[in-house]
This record gives sequence, structure tokens and C-alpha cells, in this order.
Amino acid sequence: MSLFRYLFRLPSRLRRRARRSRIDTILVLLAVICSLITPFYLIYKPPNILIRYFQHRWPDVLWHVPTRSKVVALTIDDGPSQYTDEIMQLLKANGATATFFIIGSQIAGREATLQNLIRNGNELANHAMNDEPSRSLSDATLASELSSVQEKLHAAYTAVDADGPPNYFRPGSGFFSNRMRTNLRKLGYRLVLGSIYPHDAQIPFWRMNARHILSMVRPGGIIICHDRRSWTVPMLRTVLPEMRRRGYRVVTVSELLGEAGVGDFERIY
Repeated sequence: MSLFRYLFRLPSRLRRRARRSRIDTILVLLAVICSLITPFYLIYKPPNILIRYFQHRWPDVLWHVPTRSKVVALTIDDGPSQYTDEIMQLLKANGATATFFIIGSQIAGREATLQNLIRNGNELANHAMNDEPSRSLSDATLASELSSVQEKLHAAYTAVDADGPPNYFRPGSGFFSNRMRTNLRKLGYRLVLGSIYPHDAQIPFWRMNARHILSMVRPGGIIICHDRRSWTVPMLRTVLPEMRRRGYRVVTVSELLGEAGVGDFERIY
């Protein structure tokens, strides 16, 4: 050992104290990082126990359907768009159906698309009139938008001589309030959210979104994804065949409720 290192070497007690201090600092940093990351991870990939808590906490909101059958509901928001027809063909090719939550302002000029969705076994539901957070709307404005969109959906069902659409509503941005729930109950609508959401409205990486969905699939799950994005088609092109290979059936929300023998999903819990 050189004379310099010998003269400036810390006593063993001080060295141990410094080592413990470094370890304590690292542990604190890890705890801070975990406390920051964990909430985002729970939002991105909520565990089943959390979904079950949500269903118990808000029983009038549909998050999932308890069943042992390998069946899931696929829901697709923000249609119709230039991608809807291709999505419909993918569903048909894979023996799948979906519930499309329709934005009323996007229907004009695409009425035939809605009619074809119904003819192919899909169902249409209400996603309000515009692509905006529904929670920010007044009761009167939301009621007016729901009525206007539902009228357009009824027209599509009537055009193909089918029974009317279900009274399902998914709020823009997915957020709801107690006031909204009370208002919707008075209007005869039911809130539908879900349990499997790859956040594809914001994340444009279809491989990442496909992996997310496939890692979260479980019986009775409700998948949320979005129309009007170019990455949705390649995502579904991966997801649908793989779920079929795993033995899952992909159906509408109404079919999922029927599969579980639930006529009114408020009776799930």
C-alpha cells in the first residue's frame, strides 16, 4: 500500500458508516422511484383485484363480467372512421364481433358503414356527440348529445331491419362522476368502461399495444381500443388470431353479458 493511501485511509468504523450511508441513500432512491412508478403501472396494467374492487365500488358501471368461460368483449371507441371497414373485415375473418362506441359528429357520410357493422353481428353504442371529456358537460348538454347520437344509431338499426341499439354509454376520456351516474340512470343509460386498456389512444406502437392486451386477457374481460388510429388495424391483426388460438371468443358487450347469464349488469355483484 502506498504511503499516500495509508495516510488518507479512513478508519474501519468510518468506512462501515460511509458504506451504510450509501446503502441507505440507494434504498431511499429506490423507494422514491417505486412510489412514483407504481401508480402509473396500476393505471396501465390494473390487477384483477383492483378491477373487482372497482366493480364492487361502482356496481352500475361495467368493468368486467365474472365468468369462467374463455370469452371477452371487444369495444372500439371513436368510430366511424376511414379505418372502420378494415376493422370490420378483420373481425369477420377471425369470427369475432365488437361493440363500437360511436361519436355522433363522425357519422355523416358513413351511415352505410354503421349499417354494415350491424349486419356483421356487431353492436353500436353511444360515445356522445364530440371527442371531448364528457365529464365536463352539463347534465342538459350530455342529455341532448346522448339523445341525438342514439337517434342516429336507431336510424342505422332501422335501415337494416334490426332491433334498436343497447343503451350503453362510454364517456369521452373514460372519466365519470357521481353526478353523471345519477343523470345517466335517470336517462336509462348504463356506463360501460373495461378492464383491459392498452392506452392506444395515446400510444401509437401497435406491437406494444398488442402485447399489453394479450398479457391482460382473462375470462370476462372487456377490452378497450380505438378506431380512427392507423395502428389499430395491425394491432388487431395480431391480437385476434392469437386470442382465437388460445381458445377465447371475442364478442360484443351484450353477448358477454348473455354468456354470463346477466341480463342487467347491476346484478353482477
